[in-house]
Amino acid sequence: MKKAKRTVFLYIISAFALFSCNRETGEESSTDKFWYRQPAGEWMEALPVGNGRFGAMVFGDPTHERIQLNEDSMWPGAPDLGNSKGSPEDLEHLRELVKEGKVHEADKEIVERFSYKTTLRSHQTMGDLYIDFDREKEAKNYIRSLDLDSAVASVRYTAGGNSYTEKVFTSEADEILAIELTTTAEDGMNFTLRMDRPEDHGHLTVTVTNPSRNEISMKGTVTQYGGVINSEPYPIDDGVKFETRLQVKHTSGSVKAANGTLRLENVKKATLILSGSTSFYHDDYESENTRVLAAVKDKTFDELLQSHVSNYQRSYKRVVLDLGGKELDSLPTDERLQRIKDGKEDPDLIAKLFQYGRYLLISSSAPGTNPANLQGIWNEHIEAPWNADYHLNINLQMNYWPAEVANLSEYHMPLFDFGDRVIERGRITAREQYGIDRGTVVHHTTDLWAPAWMRAERPYWGSWIHGGGWLVQHYWEHYRYTCDTTFLRDRGYQALKAFASFYLDWLVKDENGNWISVPETSPENSYIAEDGKPAAVAAGAAMGHQIIGEVFENTLSAARILGIDNEFTAEVKAKLQNLHPGIVIGNDGRILEWNQPYGEAEKGHRHMSHLYALHPGSKITSKDKEAFEAAKKTIDYRLEHGGAGTGWSRAWMISFNARLLDEVAAEENIRKFLQISTADNMFDMHPPFQIDGNFGFTAGVAELLMQSHEGFIRILPALPGNWDSGNVKGLVARGNTEVDIHWKEGKLIRLGLYSKKAETCRLFYDGKEAEVELPAGEKVWLGPDLNRK
Repeated sequence: MKKAKRTVFLYIISAFALFSCNRETGEESSTDKFWYRQPAGEWMEALPVGNGRFGAMVFGDPTHERIQLNEDSMWPGAPDLGNSKGSPEDLEHLRELVKEGKVHEADKEIVERFSYKTTLRSHQTMGDLYIDFDREKEAKNYIRSLDLDSAVASVRYTAGGNSYTEKVFTSEADEILAIELTTTAEDGMNFTLRMDRPEDHGHLTVTVTNPSRNEISMKGTVTQYGGVINSEPYPIDDGVKFETRLQVKHTSGSVKAANGTLRLENVKKATLILSGSTSFYHDDYESENTRVLAAVKDKTFDELLQSHVSNYQRSYKRVVLDLGGKELDSLPTDERLQRIKDGKEDPDLIAKLFQYGRYLLISSSAPGTNPANLQGIWNEHIEAPWNADYHLNINLQMNYWPAEVANLSEYHMPLFDFGDRVIERGRITAREQYGIDRGTVVHHTTDLWAPAWMRAERPYWGSWIHGGGWLVQHYWEHYRYTCDTTFLRDRGYQALKAFASFYLDWLVKDENGNWISVPETSPENSYIAEDGKPAAVAAGAAMGHQIIGEVFENTLSAARILGIDNEFTAEVKAKLQNLHPGIVIGNDGRILEWNQPYGEAEKGHRHMSHLYALHPGSKITSKDKEAFEAAKKTIDYRLEHGGAGTGWSRAWMISFNARLLDEVAAEENIRKFLQISTADNMFDMHPPFQIDGNFGFTAGVAELLMQSHEGFIRILPALPGNWDSGNVKGLVARGNTEVDIHWKEGKLIRLGLYSKKAETCRLFYDGKEAEVELPAGEKVWLGPDLNRK
């Protein structure tokens, strides 16, 4: 018993030390932290920091520290691979093959005629900073943490009776990565700083020098000597040029430069400032580093930290989620995760993981940067899994599902900036490849250079034309949340019109006089053809028709708002009226994935594409009881056969559960996401790492607490039973209404609503409906009966 009490006491002391106010920097105490008792042993245990463009993974090794560096424009090549492959005649040939039932030949020909096939052109690491300490004494009392509230990674330990600290952050305000190393040892610290980057198939990728006695410069060009285009070797010897420059300031001791390294001796405090710049953003990227470092030369670490925290918290602190269970903060995060894997409850870790998604979006998608890729910005590879590029058959879109609802609307903007670029290249692809002179097309994958062409070795995962049609949903949703008519007029409607125009000329009539999409596939799944063999290409599929219908409907809605009524909108209305429905219920009560009731080649497939209309679309709601029940049966069937095995698929399932008002299934899928798909550093495991699961999880939690896709705000639609009491502050509903919710024992006790403009707000909770008048700029509080308090 005494030993148990002592253990609890030590946990409490540890927690107090970890979460109390940091007087030196003025940071507020925080419980939004991940913390560990040991350094990261591998990359998937390291902790991410980032300012939207420039970032790092912090390992926290007290002897040989590794800071793995990242930047979002580190890509080989250029926009020099053309815009299309194939011709309008090839399209007609494919349509004839499908019409004649020669689907296996169509599968082969769609790849041969249109696809760039396997493409290896990857986002890459920016390299590594290593800090090699002269460590004679063993590190004890070790704590490594990531404070989500301040966006600071920290390491604390003792050695030989002296204290040592390391703090790391990446500042959007000052465009730098800052590291502070301190010790209480009278004779200070001795360590060597060095920088390096992996070779590219035996080719050196950087040159490391000392521009001055306290600097290291690492310069290089992003290459891809193992590159592949059209499934053939395609060595890429040029790409984005870059420089990472490190500058050191120190108190006491000395610093000496030699052979691209810096040697520091008897130093009690050292501040390392890194600037990383590339030719993608700046023609003279080296001068940009000089400018950035000169601007912070006279600022102390604490001044840099304060400006960083102030800038970051303007976004992060908009939303607070409390699900209780904070007493478990006394346990390290990896131990808490293991407890969940062992079947124990930890709602507070769920709340932290929700906030982690917001942290990661802020850190990988700041305004003016490139959008978050498959790994955000964090990637240690020269050849990353799936190129760490932009997959548009769910992954890129899922990255931005939480942007609006989680009160981070401005972090959505990089997606639109990139979308505008790919739309323009897609116009050329549509014209050259398909003979469609108006409109644009984007296939399932793209990269920094915004190509819109098809890339696929296999038709079932790559021969898909709706990447842009899905992407443009985000333009419309941004308007629905913000009510920004300027954005809608100048960007949203233009993007919608571009894809609607393509679909108008793409569709063909079937034997019943309905407009259908052909050739068509359902992302990454295959059906059983008449000969009993798997096939991918078909005449129509549910997701394609759901997306086309949504693009048409959203285009018409935007046109009405903007007062546009012309020949184009009349044509959209006409084809929408006779568009083959995207929601067709089969004889077994499930939603068909293709136009015909084919059997699936993979019954438990991770993509649930035919449920797009349930989420992220909004066509299937509780008002349509037949489709609502069919969606449930569709999910049950997939799960019975092993579906949702990947992290992002499990995260998508949480949003499905929320839309189906199924809190029991949501609770189970949240548990499985943490048990199966979450690494110790709380990154989503596909496996391997893909960040979309983190963003999808955050979006799913928000959907469980509040929904607004039906034209009204639904409060606590699917509250999991193990979230007994709690509160959330700052979620955003469509219509630009901020929502605060307090609940106890599973029941609403208080609801706060805030709108910048006067509006009438429709609400639904627990069978009760209400309309509430919201004055501009004033928060209104309601009770559980939806009346003013």
